[in-house]
Amino acid sequence: MSLRVGFGFDVHQLVKGRDLWIGGIKIDHEKGLLGHSDADVLIHAICDALLGAANMRDIGYHFPDTADETLDIDSKLILGKTVALIATKGYHVGNIDATICAERPKMNPHIPAMQKCLAEVIGTDPDNISIKATTTEKLGFTGREEGISAYATVLIEKKPE
Repeated sequence: MSLRVGFGFDVHQLVKGRDLWIGGIKIDHEKGLLGHSDADVLIHAICDALLGAANMRDIGYHFPDTADETLDIDSKLILGKTVALIATKGYHVGNIDATICAERPKMNPHIPAMQKCLAEVIGTDPDNISIKATTTEKLGFTGREEGISAYATVLIEKKPE
């Protein structure tokens, strides 16, 4: 079996007038993330990690923020297409370990729903998706509640031919 590891990172600005989508679920908050798509930082970091592990460039290459077809797109669709892309090289998701970095809202109550949602999109067991949350102790853009970031590490597997 061939194993490969990938790392992804994403960040989006928090603004009024947008819904907050993280991990494929809508979270009630007075601000949302600004972006060409729904700006789901967690899914975007996971997609970058998956594409990187498969040596298939990055999310912006496959889903450019200048394309009409990606305007306001649900990031769950991007994740599904990313899983399909890595499958063209014979890979499937082994596991995901991700961290959301946000001062507010608190992410911990939403993590089980995120795991369930992402597992359904990917076609894996929720136990294969670890999501953690942290703050920056009020430091930097995250601490000032100007944005939210996410980091993801993935393991992909390819069965021998």
